[in-house]
Amino acid sequence: MTSIFKTYLLPGLVFQSVIIGGGYGTGREIAEYFLSHGALGGLLGFGVTALTWAVLLAVGFEFARVFKGYDYKTFFSALLGPFWRLFEILYLLIALLVLSVLGSAAGQMIATAFGAPTVVGALGLLLTIGVLAFFGGGAIAKVMTWWSVLLFSLYGVFFVWVSVSQGEAIASALSGASAEGNWVLDGVRYAAYNLVAFAAVLFVLPNLKTRREAVTSGAIAGAVSILPGVLVFIAMLARFPGIETEAVPVVVLLGSLNAVWLAAAFQVVLFGTFVETGVGIIHAINERVAIALKASGRRLPQWARFVLATGFLAIAIFLAEAVGIIDLIAGGYGALSYAFIAVVVAPLLTLGIFRIAASDNPVTEEPRVSRQS
Repeated sequence: MTSIFKTYLLPGLVFQSVIIGGGYGTGREIAEYFLSHGALGGLLGFGVTALTWAVLLAVGFEFARVFKGYDYKTFFSALLGPFWRLFEILYLLIALLVLSVLGSAAGQMIATAFGAPTVVGALGLLLTIGVLAFFGGGAIAKVMTWWSVLLFSLYGVFFVWVSVSQGEAIASALSGASAEGNWVLDGVRYAAYNLVAFAAVLFVLPNLKTRREAVTSGAIAGAVSILPGVLVFIAMLARFPGIETEAVPVVVLLGSLNAVWLAAAFQVVLFGTFVETGVGIIHAINERVAIALKASGRRLPQWARFVLATGFLAIAIFLAEAVGIIDLIAGGYGALSYAFIAVVVAPLLTLGIFRIAASDNPVTEEPRVSRQS
């Protein structure tokens, strides 16, 4: 990978890869936070989310660069001091919640496609994430990059297909559309709880060498990460109202297209997005454990990465089977979004900016040296 790609695009692709499965891969989250505000309110809400991500990621990437916070313990120790464990508690809670949503969605998808018990899809997800976590950061970054390329390509085909075949329904939903409810708040809340992905992107930030690189990369990441969600939202308008009550709206929308090959391909890619999100979250936990062991002169063996991943995922899948995807998203995400605003968003935009400004790090641009992978 070239220097420019690693610097300006890789962080955004990794961030997008981690949020997409738990953020809008199923369509359930879009229905909860955007479609509930109508067609116009949803689009405006996406604008709020994109702007929030761009600002927070720009500040966050620069803070990580200045304080060398390339794992979440180092980063939040520099930001929150002795209160950094508040983030760890929140991270583990929302990680468990997101993985439960993924397990439930994977189970629903496999059950719909093949008539198998929902636990089969959840266990398949668990095994795939565990194997990828075993190979570590280098393999994860490569898989996320190439899967993102495939994802954007297929989402583009999906969007065009829906627009052509059901364009009149989408146009009807958009014509005379109004903004209902507090779409600004939900745009911010959605951006906040998805900052769980921020911890998972830290491991690729050592490529950022200057303030301009960090800020530009963060802004690009905000724009890149919102695009698939907007495409899915517009496509969902073809079945609105009604689709917002479905457990996995994207699967329902695919079933209305009468394109077996597209439905099959999309579900394979969708399952891959669940894996991307899950492995990104798990990798951040593995890196946290690895850093703690390294401080005491020990190392985290590869097999332990697999054990940690599968153990954490097993708990999440049990929760998914017991609660269900709609209740998990409506109840869990809403409560934790406010906690993320208090523990991540507010400190980053106040203490974070102050400490960056007060740091002794040079802010002038450094001569760039071509870095080849």
